[in-house]
Amino acid sequence: MAEKKSTSYPKEKINILLLENISETAVNNIKSSGYVNVKKLSGALSEEELIKEIKDVHLVGIRSKTLITEKVLEAAKKLQAIGCFCIGVNQVDLKAATNKGVVVMNAPYSNTRSVAELVVGLSIVLIRRIIDKNKSAHEGIWNKDAKGSFELRGKTLGIIGYGNIGSQVSVLAEAMGMKVIYYDIVTKLPLGNAEQYKNLKDVFGKSDIVSLHVPETAQTKNMINKNTLKQFKKGAILLNYARGEVVDLDALRNAILEKHISGAAVDTFPWEPEKNGDRFQTPLQDLPNVILTPHIGGSTEEAQENIGVDVSSKLLQYLEKGVTIGSHTVPELALPIQEGTHRILHIHKNVPGVLSQINTQLSKHNINILGQYLKTNDQIGYVVLDVDRNLSKKALELLKEIKETIKVRMVY
Repeated sequence: MAEKKSTSYPKEKINILLLENISETAVNNIKSSGYVNVKKLSGALSEEELIKEIKDVHLVGIRSKTLITEKVLEAAKKLQAIGCFCIGVNQVDLKAATNKGVVVMNAPYSNTRSVAELVVGLSIVLIRRIIDKNKSAHEGIWNKDAKGSFELRGKTLGIIGYGNIGSQVSVLAEAMGMKVIYYDIVTKLPLGNAEQYKNLKDVFGKSDIVSLHVPETAQTKNMINKNTLKQFKKGAILLNYARGEVVDLDALRNAILEKHISGAAVDTFPWEPEKNGDRFQTPLQDLPNVILTPHIGGSTEEAQENIGVDVSSKLLQYLEKGVTIGSHTVPELALPIQEGTHRILHIHKNVPGVLSQINTQLSKHNINILGQYLKTNDQIGYVVLDVDRNLSKKALELLKEIKETIKVRMVY
């Protein structure tokens, strides 16, 4: 019979904090694994509030509103890992997390279908000008008119960013009879009959609908601006279900008022309220044929359940086995269980000679290494050691003494 593994920390002493109303699926997954100290809060916390809350926390789960800053990480003395229950990780100071040896996981694929379906649905609503007709009907005005309303079939969709979401949008759009062209900074194999363009301007000029699916970087900030909007085909529709800083909203407002852009749907904004019910303002309010949604592109029950399972499972795999697949900070390793051993994780500054020091120290004390794994990135190295369980406590103490050590713990 295989030896039963257990974490070196008693599970009842592991503190887990989940913010922003993370799915109950995640909570149930964690509790069913034997962890009882799970605190779930419905909203985000400010930096000051989080500094107070995170002091004794081992795992923290967030969505897109909570910011994990360097100050927060300084206060989180026991923190082992951060779970971002969403697509992105830009709300975490990754450099500081790396320097602290804190694993950062996310769910880059779990809500792609939800966003892709919504983008196609919005395209239909906007190209048919349903928003304006709906508004008129609510105001008691009968406006049965085909002018300015079109089918998706035969139209060209331009996708900017052909990643997980963009490629799924591509497949759904082709199923609706659209021609799909796309731009990406790297060469991407197309799905279906989609065609990659090398020039962003050409995509803008040939697309009836442009959908943005790019990350927030220095290169993508305000990539849709006064000048690039002039490159759009007259009467085109713009959808931004990517990141808030990608579009200059004042420029978009002017392009809509000038009727160069015939409609838009925007889900993410440069500034967003902290919690539900807060006052929200944007230059795109009160414009015709414009849909504004409160950052809900991936907010379906299915997506949140998938994200809950995905991220919570990754966190538990790291906590209990040292597996870091999907980590944005600590190098990725997946490790088979070595029976009859104790497993120790050692995270250290990536400088020459650390592995040699580890092996020398353990060899001096006749500690047998039955399994050893090392991976590094520019900042840190991650070593997993399976050692003789009779000497594992001694090994742990020796590893703590190595000068370049950032974090060391026994997993089981």
